[in-house]
Amino acid sequence: MAPTQAEAATLSAGVRRIAIAGNPNSGKTSIFNKLTGLRQKVGNYPGVTVEKREGRLDGTNVVLLDLPGTYSLLARSPDQEIARDVLFGRVQGTDRPDAILLVIDASNLERNLYLASQILEFGTPVVIACNMMDAAEARDAKVDHAALSRELGVPVIPTVAHQGRGLEQLRQALNTLPASNSLSRARRWHLPKPFEDALGTITQILSESDLIEDHVIHGVSLLWLMDYLSDDPHGQTSAENMLSDLQPEDANKLRVAARRVAEQISDPVEIAIEARYNWISQVTARVLVGRETVEPRVSSLTDRIDRVMTHRVFGLFIFASIMFLLFLSIFSWAEPLMNLIETGQLALAGWVGGLLSEGPLRSLITDGIITGVGAVVVFLPQICILFLFLSILEDSGYMARAAFLMDRLMSRVGLHGKSFIPLLSSYACAIPGIMATRTIENTRDRLTTIMVAPFMSCSARLPVYIIVIGAVFGDRTWLKAGVMFGMYALGTITALAMALLFKKTLFAGPRPAFIMELPPYHMPQPKVVLREMWDRSKLFLAGAGTTIFAVCVVIWAMSYFPRLDETVLPAEVEAQIALLDDGDVEGRENVIAGAQLRQSVLGRLGQFIEPAIRPLGYDWRLGIGILSSFLAREVFVGAMGITFSVGEADEASEALRDKLAGATWPDGRPVLTPLVGIGLMVFYVLACQCVSTLAVVRKETGSWRWPVFMFAYMTALAYAASLAVYQIGSRFG
Repeated sequence: MAPTQAEAATLSAGVRRIAIAGNPNSGKTSIFNKLTGLRQKVGNYPGVTVEKREGRLDGTNVVLLDLPGTYSLLARSPDQEIARDVLFGRVQGTDRPDAILLVIDASNLERNLYLASQILEFGTPVVIACNMMDAAEARDAKVDHAALSRELGVPVIPTVAHQGRGLEQLRQALNTLPASNSLSRARRWHLPKPFEDALGTITQILSESDLIEDHVIHGVSLLWLMDYLSDDPHGQTSAENMLSDLQPEDANKLRVAARRVAEQISDPVEIAIEARYNWISQVTARVLVGRETVEPRVSSLTDRIDRVMTHRVFGLFIFASIMFLLFLSIFSWAEPLMNLIETGQLALAGWVGGLLSEGPLRSLITDGIITGVGAVVVFLPQICILFLFLSILEDSGYMARAAFLMDRLMSRVGLHGKSFIPLLSSYACAIPGIMATRTIENTRDRLTTIMVAPFMSCSARLPVYIIVIGAVFGDRTWLKAGVMFGMYALGTITALAMALLFKKTLFAGPRPAFIMELPPYHMPQPKVVLREMWDRSKLFLAGAGTTIFAVCVVIWAMSYFPRLDETVLPAEVEAQIALLDDGDVEGRENVIAGAQLRQSVLGRLGQFIEPAIRPLGYDWRLGIGILSSFLAREVFVGAMGITFSVGEADEASEALRDKLAGATWPDGRPVLTPLVGIGLMVFYVLACQCVSTLAVVRKETGSWRWPVFMFAYMTALAYAASLAVYQIGSRFG
């Protein structure tokens, strides 16, 4: 739970801040959860979608900050950049930590010491939690933590986080850390002379600039040089950002020093990495008691399980079963809760409406505010179920296996194996699917997945398919089933094709090497899983939910104003009412509601865009349906019910189906022919007609640029495809 006001006041004054760093799957988050007792605040770092977690160490004034898992402090992804910038004190709203709790995996000591060696070069007080000691011992590779402490010059506490072993000693070590944040630690390994000469120049210039504290200059200098010399765009951008803070002549001196290294050493980045690992290998050899082998003497339980879970045949079958369960849960299990929310929304709107007299205020509250809140809350069951499953898969260790299994398939269209689950989730709803892309570390892969996720035919499109198919194909069951299948297939194929196109153009770049650590299996901890689910779902309500609500109110206003004067109805409306039976009050209200919608800003926009949609075979009435769908695609059916004076309607409404089938142009031609119906469904498959999706994209990308781009390119693609269907089909019809 979040800190109380009293606790928040304590956190802001006289508090010690300790950052928790470590490799992915090292048990870092488990230790964070154990030490804080789940008393956490969860949010995002400013301007990015990287999660920020803070919590208080029980019974102390120490605040723990859980950094994103990273293998290195080199800037190769937003997660790595955030972790590094927090340690530098360069993240807005986050103070530079007073100390660092570094979590390393004892069973993969050499790889974990790479990050440790970088962090130690920054002169900040450090405590190392040598975690997963049980896994190391199972591999006959016991770590002498006292020897490791002497080698690194910092306290090393052996722990087994999931069993709680060593955590009390860890708490004591954190409480007794020195307050000094200006330690000076010399680098214990050496580089070739051109490197050392360049680092001397860089260190001197940075020291004279007064931009960086003296005790971190050596660490910063080496990281900057590695970023500048790398061929990774993210690293090069990070290096240039630091140069922009210097005087032009000093920035130029740094560039010259770096280029001199590149001229004298072939592949300098690789040479530096090898030099660091040579030192790490020597340390590892001195602190390991026993012999670490690639294959343990006795297969661990994890290894035995993985023989089945990652098998080329059985592994895929198990994965498909788990994904089916995930898909079923989002699609079906959430439905009763969503229906309950919708029922409650309608009941609340009816109750409030009964208390107020008819007019703008009642309509604003019932059709604007209550509907707007409902449009946000109705997604909560799907999002909670999605994050519940993702948390279980992550906490158990299976998520890495899922990415491993699917990487070969997804790589054919340039995507990462982790893109599969977000795309699958989008069949139920693009919102949880897009939010699930947080598990994808690479920015290009993540943006590509976000940009194509809305093509997967979500459940909100289903009412549109059902009502249109029923109107144009009648009771021909097999034909209707074939058309429905075609719509789902079209969305999937388009998503994969656009992903391939994006990876070759807009998000082009070297495909990141698929390096996936398979952590040991663990029993998920219910308390942690539930907390993780709620924290992530709460971010949706607080972030995207506010945007969705605001747009819902705007769309209500567009459909409500200007009002139709019911005392002086237009002649065509009076003519429709005259055709009704005497005393048909509901029929009269439906006709007036349809006339009101046509009179509104939304209705006028539908008539305004008719020249643009006429080449697709649509008239202004279908235009109103398309515009209304930006609130949510399923609103199309309700809007058509009002437009055609049917009243409240759903996909099962035979009256609306008959009205759509009988709609004609002024010259008597039918509007919704089979060709127009297919074109309309193609438009709904490809267009991004969901303000909720756009709001979530804005939240997840931190910019309006990407939702605007998504809306523009998907609308253009939908228009072109629908135009091709109608125009080419008309030539052969």
